[in-house]
Amino acid sequence: MRTKRLIQFVNDAPRWMSLVGAIFLLGVTWIWFSVEPGSAGTGGRIPSPREGFLAPDFTLEGQSGQSWTLSNLRGNVVIVNLWASWCPPCRAEMPALQKVFENYQDQGVEVLAINTTYQDKEADVQAFIGEMNLTFPILFDRTGDVSRQYQLRAMPSTFFMDHEGVIQKVILGGPISGATFQTAVEELLREVP
Repeated sequence: MRTKRLIQFVNDAPRWMSLVGAIFLLGVTWIWFSVEPGSAGTGGRIPSPREGFLAPDFTLEGQSGQSWTLSNLRGNVVIVNLWASWCPPCRAEMPALQKVFENYQDQGVEVLAINTTYQDKEADVQAFIGEMNLTFPILFDRTGDVSRQYQLRAMPSTFFMDHEGVIQKVILGGPISGATFQTAVEELLREVP
């Protein structure tokens, strides 16, 4: 009996079209009232290791024993580079990263090179720092927490953050050329208020 009434309803074109129209209007109304206006967006305030989002905060110990907290560097352009001493592309891009640090540190550019110490050896890292004459902060991710937080998929991985801590550029893999570092930094410096 129910099947017969359903078939009659479907075959009754005006009633069927009324039902489809009502469902359509209900859907449009739902979309209209549930859409988030552009000005009410997150403005990059939800932490995520992606462009346009606030960089996930962390605190790590550096080679000198000093603790570094990313959010304490707001107001500066920050480059976060995740690397390992055994990684050939990481080794190849370190001189370019060092040069960017030397050329722009007086303009408010910070470099945090996070060694993936959970899969590296601190003795190898220390030897690498000396061999490359690196003077920017080298931080140790001994537990892998920051690497997981930044969803490390390739080494090196480099995140460029603006003065508000929002990631503006992500480069997975490398080596990154000096020109690429320089261009990214200069773009971010132009945005500083």
